Amino acid sequence: MGQSMIDLPSRLLLNLEPWRNATHWRIAFSGGLDSTVLLHLLADLAKTESLPTLSAIHIHHGLQAAADAWPAHCQSVCDVLGIPLQVVRVNVQPRASLERAARDARYAVFSSVTQLDDVLLTGQHRDDQAETLLFRLMRGAGVRGLSGMPQQRPLGQGALVRPLLDVTRAELESYAHSHQLRWIEDPSNQDSQFSRNYLRQQITPLLTERWPQAQASMTRSAAHLREAQGLLDELAQMDLAQAQSPHAFEWLGLQSLELASLAGLSAARQRNAASHWLEPLTRLPDTDHWSGWKNLCDAAQSASPVWCLADGELHRSAGRLWWLSGDWLRAPVIGSDWQAPASPLRLPDNGRVMFSGQTPRGPLRIAYRQGGEVMHLAERGHRDLKRLLNERAVPGFVRGRLPLLFRGEELLAVANLPGLDGNAQEGWKLHWQPIDEDQGLS
Repeated sequence: MGQSMIDLPSRLLLNLEPWRNATHWRIAFSGGLDSTVLLHLLADLAKTESLPTLSAIHIHHGLQAAADAWPAHCQSVCDVLGIPLQVVRVNVQPRASLERAARDARYAVFSSVTQLDDVLLTGQHRDDQAETLLFRLMRGAGVRGLSGMPQQRPLGQGALVRPLLDVTRAELESYAHSHQLRWIEDPSNQDSQFSRNYLRQQITPLLTERWPQAQASMTRSAAHLREAQGLLDELAQMDLAQAQSPHAFEWLGLQSLELASLAGLSAARQRNAASHWLEPLTRLPDTDHWSGWKNLCDAAQSASPVWCLADGELHRSAGRLWWLSGDWLRAPVIGSDWQAPASPLRLPDNGRVMFSGQTPRGPLRIAYRQGGEVMHLAERGHRDLKRLLNERAVPGFVRGRLPLLFRGEELLAVANLPGLDGNAQEGWKLHWQPIDEDQGLS
C-alpha cells in the first residue's frame, strides 16, 4: 500500500515520528487552509496519542486591512480545539520583495521562540513544493535551491518541520470539508502580481492539464536534487577537512582555510567547498559575483586580496583565507595608557590584554603599529618590527591591531608572538584575547 493510500492522520503521525520526544510542538497558524487542517489533525490525534505539548503561534504582519480580523478568528479556532495561541505583531520592513520581507520577519519570530527540543510545524504541502521548484527555476537557482523545501531544518535552538510535504492541497481541502472546518482566504492570494500566485493560477493548471502528474513529478525531481546536494555537501566536507589544517594563529579564533589544499581542486569543486563553508557565515553571492572568489585565489603571491560579501570579508594572507566580520572590520582606537597593569585592559573594538607572571614596571601604554617601530632583542640587537612580523608570517589584517606594549617610547612586547611577547628574565608575558568573551563571537 503506497503512502498516499494511508489515511491523513496516520500519515502525519508517521512523518512526525522522529520528533515524538520533543518537549513542545508549536504550529505556525496563519488561519489559512493548510495550517487549519494541520492544527485540527494534531488536536484530534492528541486525544488518542501521547504527543508533545501543543500550542499555536499567529504572526500578524499588518500588511492589509483584512488581516486585522485574523487574530480573533485564529483565537476562536484554538479555543474550540483547546490549544493555547500566541499572537505576535511584526513590522515588515518595506523592500524590493514584500513577500520576502514578510517571510524574513515571520521567520525571525519563529527562530526566537524555538527553544531547545522545540519543534515548529508549518503546513506547506506538495503543491507548495512544486511551486517552489518552478519559482526557483525561473530565478536560475542551483542544485541547493532546486532541491526545494527540506522536510526539516534547524531553527532557533530547535527544528522546523514540514510534515505535510507529501500531501496534496486537494487532500487538505477534502479533509477540511469533511470536518466542516472554516479557514481564512487571504485576499493577497488572488493578486497575480505576486510571482507565486501567478504560478499557482496561470501556469500550474496548464501544466497539469497536459501532464496530470506534473506536481508529483516536480516533487520527485526536487527529491533527486536534494540527494545530489547531499553528495555535494559530503564532497565539500571532505575537501574542507583537508583545508582546515592547524596553523600558528589558532588563537585568533577565526574561521580560515589553507589555500594550497584548495588550489589543487577544480574550479567547480573549489566553489562547492567555499559555498558550503561560507553558508553559515553570510548570505551567499549569486553566480555573477563568484568572480571575487577567483580573484582571491589567483592574485599574485605578494598581494593581499579581499572579497567583500554581504555579512563580512574574506581576506587572503599568510597562505590562508580568513573570514572577518564584526569587530574585525572596525579599526581599533589608537591606544591607551595602562593605569592598572595588574588587571586586564579592555581595548575598544579589539578584545583585551593581560599579563601572566610578574607585571613590568610602568608607566605602560598599549598602542598599534604606525610604521617604523624598532624592538630591541637580547640576542639580536635592534630589529625593525616589520621584519619581525614578516619572519613570523603574521597575517596582514592582524598587523594593524596587534597590541604593542610601550614604556615611554621603548617597545617592550608584541602580544601573543612567541619570542616577542614578553621578557623571560623579568618573568612576564603579554596576552591578547582578540574578541572579548563578554561580547561573544561576532
